[in-house]
Amino acid sequence: MKIPQSPVVVKIKDSIFSEKGISLSVLRLDEIHPFISGNKWYKLKYNIEEFFRLKKEYLVTFGGAYSNHIVATASAGKEYGIKTIGIIRGDELTEDSNPSLRFAAQCGMELLFATRDEYRQLRNSGLLNVRMISELGTQNSELYIIPEGGPNAFAVQGCAEIPASVNSDFDFICCACGTGATLAGITTALNENQQAIGVSVLHGEKFLENNILKMNGDKNNFRLIHDYSFGGYAKSNDELDSFCNTFLQQHHLKIEPVYTGKLFFALYNLIKKDFFSRGSKIIALHTGGITSFPQ
Repeated sequence: MKIPQSPVVVKIKDSIFSEKGISLSVLRLDEIHPFISGNKWYKLKYNIEEFFRLKKEYLVTFGGAYSNHIVATASAGKEYGIKTIGIIRGDELTEDSNPSLRFAAQCGMELLFATRDEYRQLRNSGLLNVRMISELGTQNSELYIIPEGGPNAFAVQGCAEIPASVNSDFDFICCACGTGATLAGITTALNENQQAIGVSVLHGEKFLENNILKMNGDKNNFRLIHDYSFGGYAKSNDELDSFCNTFLQQHHLKIEPVYTGKLFFALYNLIKKDFFSRGSKIIALHTGGITSFPQ
């Protein structure tokens, strides 16, 4: 898979950075594709190549009602001629429940809705149950399964290509962390004098570190920050919402409170607290998450 559009690096200017002697730039992964954007493109790249190599019938993955991963997978399915199935958490939902699910369905993704308990069992087993197999008229051997959020070895392989998009020297490369696959991939491609910083968007202390170490071959060149989850995944408050709005007004760069908002809020706060030494060059990843769906 050839990248649709190479990401660019944009420097962010702010008086606090000048005061602290810090350089902060953003790698605009969100601009590489309208729907397979951000880190999602890198996570899917080698999975799609493996899907074709194995000659599977369906590409299956899991997600919630507003999952960017579901949107990206559905879009990739349409673009590359792949039959996709999305296992969606919440049996009260339908294809018309929100723009994300409508878009996925319009891309041709078959949406199967599961109860929370059923979803958990399916996600953990990686196999469809008898009901779903019957509905689809297929069998598990014909399925290529990608985990919820896409964290597998092929995702790590893809994300390892991200640092090469930065054409200048840097000391730290930072991203928001959900599954940890993006950070794991990045850590495998850093020089000895570089470090990755992950801002956890959920309550993932200890287990998230362990997951990353399993995925990156025990490379300990990263640090996870757990102080900016704002109560857990997809949770926010007035302070974070206000920060996202102000950031847009000041820098003309849209961020959202689930991932990128928490990343930049954390970076601003850490810079103010002198977490980074004077003269540090920081790259922050804009990993997408902001989609304008066709009307």
